[in-house]
Amino acid sequence: MTDSPPSKAANQMWGGRFSAGPDAIMQAINASIGFDQRLYAQDIAGSRAHAAMLAAQGIISNKDAEAIGEGLLAILSEIEAGQFPFTPELEDIHLNIEARLTERIGEAGKRLHTGRSRNDQVAVDFRLWVRDQCDQAIAGLTGLMRAFLAQAEAGADWVMPGFTHLQTAQPVTWGHHMLAYVEMLARDRSRFEDARRRMNECPLGAAALAGTSFPIDRHMTAKALGFDRPTANSLDSVSDRDFALEFLSAASICAMHLSRFAEELVIWSSAQFRFVRLSDRWTTGSSIMPQKKNPDAAELLRAKLGRILGATVALFTVMKGLALTYSKDMQEDKEQVFDAADNLMLGLAAMTGMVGDMAANREVLAAAAASGFSTATDLADWLVRALGLPFREAHHVTGALVAMAEAQGIDLPQLSLAQMQSVHPAITAEVFSVLGVENSVRSRTSYGGTAPERVREQIARWKAILG
Repeated sequence: MTDSPPSKAANQMWGGRFSAGPDAIMQAINASIGFDQRLYAQDIAGSRAHAAMLAAQGIISNKDAEAIGEGLLAILSEIEAGQFPFTPELEDIHLNIEARLTERIGEAGKRLHTGRSRNDQVAVDFRLWVRDQCDQAIAGLTGLMRAFLAQAEAGADWVMPGFTHLQTAQPVTWGHHMLAYVEMLARDRSRFEDARRRMNECPLGAAALAGTSFPIDRHMTAKALGFDRPTANSLDSVSDRDFALEFLSAASICAMHLSRFAEELVIWSSAQFRFVRLSDRWTTGSSIMPQKKNPDAAELLRAKLGRILGATVALFTVMKGLALTYSKDMQEDKEQVFDAADNLMLGLAAMTGMVGDMAANREVLAAAAASGFSTATDLADWLVRALGLPFREAHHVTGALVAMAEAQGIDLPQLSLAQMQSVHPAITAEVFSVLGVENSVRSRTSYGGTAPERVREQIARWKAILG
């Protein structure tokens, strides 16, 4: 095979979009302004803090610092008003803002970049943005926890079936089931809080990779931007994206939890279950079947996990092979995080709305709780407590009674005492006190159990925590 130049036809295939040839392609792959303009507020905040520090250290004049600060605020207003002229030729948000600043205030604008690099500039911008998203996620999770808590309080003693393998297992209470998601979401919230604490170090001042010879005060800029301290190693400062990976990891676990409840909503709202009714705000109709009420919001929430988890895997893949310090590969960090954050916040808002609006069908839940021999474990436990049987023998006796009831098409409480005694003669009428689903849930009084009194204790605990 020869190294002959590509044909005209080949050039047209790979370059058809670009009238200017390879230079235009390079600009398209190199520019990030199409997405990193979302960092404008963080970029301006970082630049204002940097300019104030340069003046305080005598590196630039107070007059220049004042002009820079006022100019950056004017640019912020332009962007927020939709009047800022973003220019792809200037590659990214940093150069776009700096060029506009120089247009507005002249030579002073050119002094802003003293003692820093785009490497530490983007590192601080992105870290500030992700920190803001952690705050939003924490707030969104708190609202969703409150929605589940309200459902738990309303139905603290409503009985429903608990499932394993999506088969009826034991009766539980609606409040207990709702509180399970409060616990999950609390772990999600703690992960975002923990990630926020760990990321709250300021990379500004690390410059390109080695620090700077200017007498900057990194503690001043860190404090001005709300960080706990400056980062301690300039190489790590510009090459670290752990904060984004931690955010994505926490977002992925959170989205998985949302997806699990979304799946339950899809099942529970079906005609076969009828456990809950979703409001019209979160459902759609069918174009051909007038009876349909589709749980589209819940279904879309299930799918959001794919996008968020995909973003997590994508950024891990970008970062896994990069030697210290900065490489242009890291420009691919932002779009994934932006998309994941957008979808997580949308998912939290939608789920909060659905949980707040959903209405549990108490009668259907109670009927389902009594089906499928759901009190079989209560019977086995009674045989152990009342008759002193070893649990394995009690399990065998209970299995025989279940088989007897199943053969007759009835449930355990409908067996007569004589029928039960035909399996084990020591059984007494006291056994019927544990076979009702209400009795079953009341008996589960161990800490963290489904008994209404335990559920109400947990509701009170979470109300105190959430305020």
